[in-house]
Amino acid sequence: MTGTLTWKQLRDLKTSEFTEAGDKWHEVSDRADSDRVRVDRAMSAKLRETQESESAEAALGRLQRLSRNFQYLHSECGLVRTALNGLASDLVEPQTQLKQALADAAALNFTVHDDGSVSYPAAEVEDLTGAKKEAPGSKVQGSSRLPLEPPGLGQQGQSPLYPGYSGFKPLNPNAAKAQDVADRVARAVRSAGEIDARYAKTITGLKAEKGLDVTEATLKDVARDTSDVRSTAGMYLGENVPEDKSPAERKKWWDGLTDEQRQEYLEIAPDLVGSLDGVPAVARDEANRNYLPVLIDDLARRGGDDAETKLNALRMIQDKLGEPSRPPMFLLGIGDEGNGRAIVSYGNPDTSKNVSAYVPGLMTKLNDEFVTDTMKRAQDTAKGAQRVDPSSASIIWLGYDAPQHVDVMTRGDAQRGAPAYNQFMAGLSATNQNADPHVTAIGHSYGSLTVGTAAKQSGGIPGVDDVILLGSPGVDAQKATELGVGKEHVFVGAADNDPVTHLPSKDEAALGWLTGGPLGVAIGRDLFDIDNDDVYFGKDPASKAFGAQRFLVDDGPRMVMDGGGFDAHSQYFTPEKDQVSADNIATIVAGHPENIVREKHR
Repeated sequence: MTGTLTWKQLRDLKTSEFTEAGDKWHEVSDRADSDRVRVDRAMSAKLRETQESESAEAALGRLQRLSRNFQYLHSECGLVRTALNGLASDLVEPQTQLKQALADAAALNFTVHDDGSVSYPAAEVEDLTGAKKEAPGSKVQGSSRLPLEPPGLGQQGQSPLYPGYSGFKPLNPNAAKAQDVADRVARAVRSAGEIDARYAKTITGLKAEKGLDVTEATLKDVARDTSDVRSTAGMYLGENVPEDKSPAERKKWWDGLTDEQRQEYLEIAPDLVGSLDGVPAVARDEANRNYLPVLIDDLARRGGDDAETKLNALRMIQDKLGEPSRPPMFLLGIGDEGNGRAIVSYGNPDTSKNVSAYVPGLMTKLNDEFVTDTMKRAQDTAKGAQRVDPSSASIIWLGYDAPQHVDVMTRGDAQRGAPAYNQFMAGLSATNQNADPHVTAIGHSYGSLTVGTAAKQSGGIPGVDDVILLGSPGVDAQKATELGVGKEHVFVGAADNDPVTHLPSKDEAALGWLTGGPLGVAIGRDLFDIDNDDVYFGKDPASKAFGAQRFLVDDGPRMVMDGGGFDAHSQYFTPEKDQVSADNIATIVAGHPENIVREKHR
């Protein structure tokens, strides 16, 4: 559909022809993908296993080139299909508007001419004296311009309102209605023409270079084409995503899509579904792996210290995704907003019976330490849990902004993060394939306040059976029973030499005791061995008054006396540093809390 569009062409357009053509392109794309798999798994793999020679290496090189060609064909044909579907979808609204305008014209006995102008019939009206007169019919053109003469005025004599006019020419009531029809016809045709031109430009750009080699430039061409199709057809894809629905409703939407429709989202608009709670983990993982290079490229162009920090972390995550992992990694979310976002599962959270989701805390952000240390905590938990029950997965959830220094901790970050955490957990409940999965919420450091805040929201944390609080400065609660799972299902690990678990109450900190500030009071407590079961955000979760189940952890080095700093705060998950704590966490996650090693309350 090119050239000057007429209303008759728009009226008679069959958008199904575009979708049918898109289906043919999809068939080609699908065949190319199947052929690529056959080349990789059947031909190349067998050749590699059975032959070792220069000729075999040369043959493998040609097969690899063929595989890349099939991959390129698969990608580009898929883009054509998405563009055609988007064109068909976007043209529905202007075509509907046009048909409604034509129906209104027919009902009013108007005539719509080839050029879009509208003729209307004469009508009998009363003049100002009450006499019956005929208002002549006429023709109007769809336009936003004002009429050349004031409506209803004649040319004879003088009018007191309009000098140069006298008397009144009868005003035909059909005139305004005809103008409305003509304007609607013009708007519909203009909108359809703009849509047509936009898609024509995009589809015309989907051309392959001559030659058989898929080079680096070719791959960049695929990325550019994907971006073009996304910007052109983004509305078609985005308007169908149920962002304002519950995770359960999103799961139902995703399940209702055809395989071809799901593939469109995964390849063309991965950012729309990669972090959408309620979409299955395998699909989110594929979407985020597709989106990761785009996000990396965007941060590389942006520049600046913040972008560089996130960029390095994302490149490290990309490297890890390309390596073998035990348990296997699933990238459930990625983003550059705030201090950065990353949600990684070790093990499939949809097929595992036991699933934990760990919220990190103080000073956590998307940087190299997050990849090398924080992510490893979730992996160690998954490994430990799988030794107890192989059907276990563990998630690290960086879906909020944690405070970046102890002296700037407020409840605000936890209050903002808690709803997002609950949405994520509701998504796990919607997608898990087990009849009654065992789900554990883990909060470390300030993350325990986020978990506690989430647990105190209406309905609690969706699907959660047990709560683990580690190195907690308090959870804004006085009793474990406030967390909604029963005090027997709230577990606490608190190293006696962990300074965060001894942060003073707000009143105590306000006094600036000895060295000043909350950290200064914690140092004072360490120096003088002072006990207090009120901590920064409420009652100490390790205290008898709080009433949770405290399990044994290594006390770690003292902050000042042993020069340990915050070491005791950071080793709960790490078997190499605190085997008993790591084993206790894994035992709870795997659904056997009766086997933990307990410790007396403070």
